[in-house]
Amino acid sequence: MGRFWALMFLMVPVLGVGVFAWAIADLYPMRNHWLPDNINPDGGMIDELFMFIFYLTGTIFIGTGIVLFFFIWKYDAARNAQPVAYSHGNHTLEIVWSILPAATLLFIAIYQMSAWANAKMERPRIDDNQVMPPIAEVTGRQFEWRIRYPGPNGKLYDEDDFFTVNELHLPVQEEVVLAIKSQDVLHSFFLPQLRVKQDVVPGMQQYIWFKSTRTGTYDIVCAELCGWGHYKMRGRVIFEPRDKFEQWLADESAKQRATEYTPASEDDE
Repeated sequence: MGRFWALMFLMVPVLGVGVFAWAIADLYPMRNHWLPDNINPDGGMIDELFMFIFYLTGTIFIGTGIVLFFFIWKYDAARNAQPVAYSHGNHTLEIVWSILPAATLLFIAIYQMSAWANAKMERPRIDDNQVMPPIAEVTGRQFEWRIRYPGPNGKLYDEDDFFTVNELHLPVQEEVVLAIKSQDVLHSFFLPQLRVKQDVVPGMQQYIWFKSTRTGTYDIVCAELCGWGHYKMRGRVIFEPRDKFEQWLADESAKQRATEYTPASEDDE
């Protein structure tokens, strides 16, 4: 019976590798279960980092699975009459398997520094070398994305700002900056096709930046469990040419102004 369980444990790495290979090959019924199309020029850097860590951890996973199978198979109690023997251990081996993971983690930390700096530290700048202002503000709240745009004066956080919910319009082929924050709990603003993901922390004003090379409509996902309605906290980002984006801003701003109501003062009565 012990060797039966050894074979069962061996099936874990075998099936694991098989499922991943199936998804990467994009064969039915595992189509569209691997990485989505990348539409961000800087997304390739994220993909390379992901694949490096994927292959590294995959190799370790397969190796430990085989070692586990070997010991379960070889030392099956039903087939091994030799009594159990205990040993103090091997200090050299313990030092080696402590240093190797530490060195691996240090290597990954250094390897990903350029990707981290590009995505989190090197905010785009405008002509006068000032940091690029946000084109819109995204607020995560249970359970929607509330998006704030500047009005006709082009300045964010003025009285003429207008709002949308779960629909983010942005110009294509341009570097854009978004201000993001949370109104209530921890959320995570995730744009899979742009390889952008940032936790949205209550009480913190943060910024993200990216550029899309394609027009079209793509997903906005909350990648952090944020409550009972987390499953429906989904929006869309629409990339369009600059002229269409400007026209959309003007139309939406006009719609909001048309629905505004200002009570008449006593002097006007």
